Amino acid sequence: MSTIKQQRTATQIRTIVSDLFTFQLSDPRLSGLTVTDVKIDRELQHANIYVHALGEDEREPEVMAGLEHANGYIRREVARKLQLRSAPYLHFHWDPTLAHAEHINELLDNLDIPPANDDEDDNLISL
Repeated sequence: MSTIKQQRTATQIRTIVSDLFTFQLSDPRLSGLTVTDVKIDRELQHANIYVHALGEDEREPEVMAGLEHANGYIRREVARKLQLRSAPYLHFHWDPTLAHAEHINELLDNLDIPPANDDEDDNLISL
């Protein structure tokens, strides 16, 4: 169970990192990234940051390489803006949730469900 401080810190990290992606980082590999989730441990020492480039799953390797390259700068900026005793180590992960949701939507769209008979619906209502 996460504490209020963990939740607040995770929200702050998400906001800071999102702002960095939008306004400060000039690496083209990191353009158009969205921070989907941040999870932080109890000691506030490790933050798992989940990112995704909407609709561009093929960019995963280059995005992860760009994040590895910019990790030190991002951590320094997070430390500067958060007022914690020590800055958490940032661990970036590609978030597959959107791809899974898209796959499930495709499966649901491809289901062949026969239309219901109106007579059966009328019988159910009259009961």
